Amino acid sequence: MEAHNTGGNVGEKADVEMAGSPFEPYIESLRQQLEEQDPVFLIGVIVALAVVVITCVFLKYFLTSKTVRTSVLLVGLCDSGKTLLFSRLLSGKFKRTQTSITDSSAPYKAKNDRGSTWTLIDLPGHDSLRPQYLEKFKSAARAIVFVVDSAIFQKEVRDVAEFLYVLLTDAVITRNAPALVVACNKQDITMAKSAKLIQQQLEKELNTLRVTRSAVLSSQDGSVGGSMYLGKKGKDFEFSQLPMKVEFAECSARGSKGEDGDADMEMLEKALAKL
Repeated sequence: MEAHNTGGNVGEKADVEMAGSPFEPYIESLRQQLEEQDPVFLIGVIVALAVVVITCVFLKYFLTSKTVRTSVLLVGLCDSGKTLLFSRLLSGKFKRTQTSITDSSAPYKAKNDRGSTWTLIDLPGHDSLRPQYLEKFKSAARAIVFVVDSAIFQKEVRDVAEFLYVLLTDAVITRNAPALVVACNKQDITMAKSAKLIQQQLEKELNTLRVTRSAVLSSQDGSVGGSMYLGKKGKDFEFSQLPMKVEFAECSARGSKGEDGDADMEMLEKALAKL
């Protein structure tokens, strides 16, 4: 009898607690409505809710993981004038330079009304160092300034095109599509090639490289080992086919008056102001 009374007291206590809950009428009403619904309808509601939750999680992950690209990379072959160009863009002053063996970076304020500030990074031009530094900084690139020595371009066209080919077929660079500015440097030298001629010859050389290297590309998705197909299949290569904006700018980091004068970088600065 004592055990029976104890059980009764517990049950009565639970009933009192349930009766006293302010949400009890709503819970009971919801339970009745769910029981009256078609099971197929309930399954549809559950699936819809699951889709909403998964979408929210995906969007949160995508938005929080997206890298903010604020760097402008200065790249090119050795002795193309990258480091002097780096100094001129930052301070406007002439500076004697030597071959870089590591990267240099500093804030660069673009000459526009928005007051945009980017991180200008000068990468080593030696072919043994280029890959590791490109790998380090390519994900953060908002723009890539590819510096060309216009005075000896004819001798270096193959090497320039090969380096440019590596950049333009890189999967990360292709996906992020940073602006590409080909800075045709050393225009103060008499034998310097024009930006138009450099563009035409690079398109021709890149088209040849694409043909010779196409054997290693997958015929299904156009990529293998992190490399993408350059341009459009079945058409001669042109820079206009690339996913990023491309601009050629003539410049002279040294300037027509040498160390005592100003650099000629108006076209390059205008290109950077558009970023």
